[in-house]
Amino acid sequence: MDIMEGIRAGFKELIVPELDRIREENREIRAVLEVTNKRLDDVNLHLADQSRRIDALREELRSEIQATNGRIDTLREEIRSDIQAIWGRIDASREELRSEIQATNGRIDTLREEMRSDIQAVQGRLDALREELRSGFKENNDRIDSLRERMGSEIRDTSEKFDSRLDRLYEVIVRRDEHVQLAQRLTALEREVSEIKRKLAA
Repeated sequence: MDIMEGIRAGFKELIVPELDRIREENREIRAVLEVTNKRLDDVNLHLADQSRRIDALREELRSEIQATNGRIDTLREEIRSDIQAIWGRIDASREELRSEIQATNGRIDTLREEMRSDIQAVQGRLDALREELRSGFKENNDRIDSLRERMGSEIRDTSEKFDSRLDRLYEVIVRRDEHVQLAQRLTALEREVSEIKRKLAA
């Protein structure tokens, strides 16, 4: 009996402190678990609240998206209507411009015919003027040729007279004053001959 009591006393000395330590650790673990569970409960509540808020936000966004889609559909119809109206105005403008272009082309054709008629009339007048000038040039040339012949004959006659006078002057001995007068007359005759030659050259 003493041995058994001793063994029990030994076990108690060894095991009881360890059991007390384990119990203390269990109490600490239980306290940590309680705190952890409380925090998990708080997190779950927060997550549930966030989930509710997300669901509410999703519904709000879905409603706003549907409203935006409705506005987009309305705007699409308005734009389609405006585009159709613009195409109608473009078609009307095209017809107006086509009509104005046709009218302008008609006026251009009319003006072309008028200009062609005026050009033909001007060409006719130019041809008539050319013929008149040609006839006038021929008449002037004929008159110039006749004048040249007449002046040539006059020059020849004058030259012959001049030569005859010179011959008579050299054949006769004259006084000094008569010689001066004859020299002056000779100079005058030379000027007359020069003037006649100048007129012929012109």
